[in-house]
Amino acid sequence: MRGAGCGDPNPEAWSLEPEALFSTEDTIVAIATPPGRGGLGVVRISGSAAASIASCLARRNSFAPRHATLARMVDEHGDGIDETIVTFFPAPHSYTGEDVIEISAHGSPLVLDAIVRAGLGAGARVANPGEFTLRAYLNGRINLVQAEAVRDLIDAVTPLQARVAFDQLQGTLTARLASMEARLLDLIARLEASLDFPDEGYHFITRDESSREMGAIVSALDALLADAKRGRMIREGLTAVVVGRPNVGKSSLFNRLAGSERAIVTEIAGTTRDLLTERVDIGGVPFTVVDTAGVHREAADAIEEEGIARARQAREVADVLVVVLDGSAALVESDRELLAATAGRPRVVVASKADLPARWNAREFDALPVSSLTDAGIDRLRSEMIRAADAEPHRDAIATLNIRHTALVGRARDAAARGRDAALEGVAEEFLLADLHEARACFDEVTGARTPDDVLRLIFERFCIGK
Repeated sequence: MRGAGCGDPNPEAWSLEPEALFSTEDTIVAIATPPGRGGLGVVRISGSAAASIASCLARRNSFAPRHATLARMVDEHGDGIDETIVTFFPAPHSYTGEDVIEISAHGSPLVLDAIVRAGLGAGARVANPGEFTLRAYLNGRINLVQAEAVRDLIDAVTPLQARVAFDQLQGTLTARLASMEARLLDLIARLEASLDFPDEGYHFITRDESSREMGAIVSALDALLADAKRGRMIREGLTAVVVGRPNVGKSSLFNRLAGSERAIVTEIAGTTRDLLTERVDIGGVPFTVVDTAGVHREAADAIEEEGIARARQAREVADVLVVVLDGSAALVESDRELLAATAGRPRVVVASKADLPARWNAREFDALPVSSLTDAGIDRLRSEMIRAADAEPHRDAIATLNIRHTALVGRARDAAARGRDAALEGVAEEFLLADLHEARACFDEVTGARTPDDVLRLIFERFCIGK
């Protein structure tokens, strides 16, 4: 058994070359816990030499599979680094499908970095971003959809985001696509068999059956794309813009939604001159709430004029508008103009200052009475914002398609629709098969059964190092 420094040091250990991303020959090492200090930190090693490198660092012969072992880590000079717990996961029953060593040490960045450097000196190289998960994908432990769900789970900031990411990791989208692909494969098989009887045509399936089957696939893909809209909202979040004329209580309401006194609140008109934003969790959906300048008054100066212009721009890109009207004052023409301008948009109309005597009937405008002073109506407002955005979460698994998934599923849907229409027109089987094979290729690209290397590189380079 060789001591510290054993193995062949890798001179390119700190070089993250693009071609290294798809190489599984090297043994890789990285810190797997977030940057900063903590009670514990984990260094992960994966590859064929993982066990021997860990043995080298701990100066011991071996580690029992799936047992936590107390081990003293040393550097290349034999000096102690830390007392650690080492766990060995032999291939193929590990996260990556390779031999994996996880070293739990004290969470000092200096200690963890010293362990990584010792691993480099023993023959490992630094892992690229997402390379552990990439190896899990390349070794068939997970498919590409599940790999992307790993990143979503890491990035989740609300419990609902974490739940839908975990559902994806468990294979909810994969199962839905597999069900559609099974129908597609059955249809392809019967049409392929019919090609052996060219004189008879549609020998194993009729044109009407072909059209119905492809129509069912199109309907299933349409439902998936529709469901994906809700999943996108949960995954990426929404923007809610608070609008209204000056001094109607926009900033007070913004502060209540934000949970802190972010905006200055005074009786002086035009206090808010720029956009204020705050990220909040509303019913599990991440919202960026935006407070704006009053948009229906003459600007006092160039600064306020710019604030009003930005408020109008924010209003145009909002997923949900919170239209604030002063419930304690008579409506004015600018209020009615704002109601007309936002009609047809996803919105919640608020009658503010509900702790004061009302001067108009909120029901007439389907307005929600709210008091920022007493918090009356605030919880109802949050629910109405979710409803207006059509982002109400259901207990059923939600398909969280990202942009890549949506584009490919859309292409598959269009190809299946062309095949359905061609079958209705009585077109020969080989033309239908071209469309169906295109749809199947899209399914394969979603799950990673066939995906270009540049797409894989783009997906995994967005991961953090160590995952």
